[in-house]
Amino acid sequence: MTIKEIYEAFDKIGSCTFATINGTYPETRIAHFLAYDEEGIYFSTMFTKPFYKQLIETKKVAVCGLCAETKVTEIDEENIYFEPGYFARINGDVKEVSIDELKAKDNPIFKYFIADKERYPAMVAFVLYRARGEIFDYDFEMENRENKVERVRFSYGGFSVEPAGLSITDKCINCGQCFNICSFKAIYKDDTKYSINGTRCDECGDCYLKCPVKAIIHKGE
Repeated sequence: MTIKEIYEAFDKIGSCTFATINGTYPETRIAHFLAYDEEGIYFSTMFTKPFYKQLIETKKVAVCGLCAETKVTEIDEENIYFEPGYFARINGDVKEVSIDELKAKDNPIFKYFIADKERYPAMVAFVLYRARGEIFDYDFEMENRENKVERVRFSYGGFSVEPAGLSITDKCINCGQCFNICSFKAIYKDDTKYSINGTRCDECGDCYLKCPVKAIIHKGE
């Protein structure tokens, strides 16, 4: 994905949860991305807020947002319904950008920042210049397609893309039990063994628990 495409996915969501670290604990607040260019994705806060202090101290942020109905519908005592949608998440390194730097870019996309600085002199801008994340598109009831999940992982600024969570090793004996239990239709058979399509895998763990020879591993191992 391009930076433009990543920004547009978050822009469609609007307000997102921004997380930083305060000492040994995470803290969150609602904010939104405001612009992008070839250097990264931009957002703002005020230097009088704890958010600013934590960004300056750690130079890191994690952001997550949901594009769907947020209310969960209860079908019965054992089942709930999630409206099809997607969530986007991104984490990485940030740095402060001065208003003079934004003005020097001479890009209309930064007009809001410049105007906001005039309205609120304590306002400052940050750019998320190195990051990775994913778009997790879900349709758990398969109302619009034949599989439940489509995941697109991305990175920019020198970060590598985070790999898929589970994989099947050469210990596979081709028994097919993982294929049969996978409700996400993420497992397929290749020439030598079964494999997991990371773009469809929810990392639910069903195949991991079912495999009789422990041929499936996850990132935590």
